[in-house]
Amino acid sequence: MPLVVFCGLPYSGKSRRAEELRRALAAEGRAVYVVDDAAVLGTEDATVYRDSAREKALRGALRAAVERRLSRHDVVILDSLNYIKGFRYELYCLARAARTPLCLVYCIRPGGLSGGPREAGAADNRGQNLSVSWKPRTEERGRPLAAGSSVLREPQTVDFVVSGRTQSDVPKELEQEETKAPDLPALVTPDKSEKRVSSAFYPPELMEALMLRFEAPDSRNRWDRPLFTLVGLEEPLPLAEIRAALFENQAPPPHQSTQSQPLASGSFLHQLDQVTSQVLAGLMEAQKSAVPGDLLKLPGTTEHLQFTRPLTMAELSRLRRQFISYTKMHPNNENLPQLANMFLQYLSQSLH
Repeated sequence: MPLVVFCGLPYSGKSRRAEELRRALAAEGRAVYVVDDAAVLGTEDATVYRDSAREKALRGALRAAVERRLSRHDVVILDSLNYIKGFRYELYCLARAARTPLCLVYCIRPGGLSGGPREAGAADNRGQNLSVSWKPRTEERGRPLAAGSSVLREPQTVDFVVSGRTQSDVPKELEQEETKAPDLPALVTPDKSEKRVSSAFYPPELMEALMLRFEAPDSRNRWDRPLFTLVGLEEPLPLAEIRAALFENQAPPPHQSTQSQPLASGSFLHQLDQVTSQVLAGLMEAQKSAVPGDLLKLPGTTEHLQFTRPLTMAELSRLRRQFISYTKMHPNNENLPQLANMFLQYLSQSLH
């Protein structure tokens, strides 16, 4: 069954959207599996994106987890940053090998950040020159936080600093804050029926580094389509379009080089050699009395070859070897009666 790849920076609502899609598909009786960083690492750890070696190992583990779950019976949702187009291409290859459709859901934080990733093809807003930066909240209702406590915050609880003023562009009812004691684990793995909520904290310098490395999806790339772009959490999830992309579209076509060759009889190559030899012998004999412009009728063929110039056996033998090499790569017993005509057409196209 299909693969759904979520893409976006931290705090863009990917986990909430993935859980919303999981619930909608599970309500229809479909088996849905969610693969995320916490499922691979055991707990969500933002520091993994500071180290290129650890991040590469994480991508390999995510790809392996998706490959284990990917089948024609279950829906797999990959909830991670997936900000590298090369990694998205690898996921596309997995879906193509499994012969199952896939789609990409691109989540964008409302308002965005100056210089951050933008929706592919969107017009630049050159009329505004705002200085925007991330600033995690350090006070609770005007009072300093208690020592030893930390705030686990969603993208909706991160404020903007625009031109020196603090603003909040997201409704307050979406804000969620938690405090934890120092001896509690950083993340409690939720039950499958509970909502998956990201709890890793990304420092401002890490967010800036991720923005610089981010490669936004582009629907012109075959591995990034069909592409669904969601800005914020207020925009409704296009469930009907996603269902159509997952369950009504055809799977990406596999590479021809990875497919098994069609069955052919043991005498196929022998007949191919005989037919092409007879055509060359008839052509060499017919051109002895032909003049340019004549239509030559060769043995075993129902079509004619227009004679334009005298042909040497060396030239015809080279074309015959090329035709045999190509035909051996695509053997088919149904083509046996048409081999002579196919070879004649190949000569006609190659000699003119």
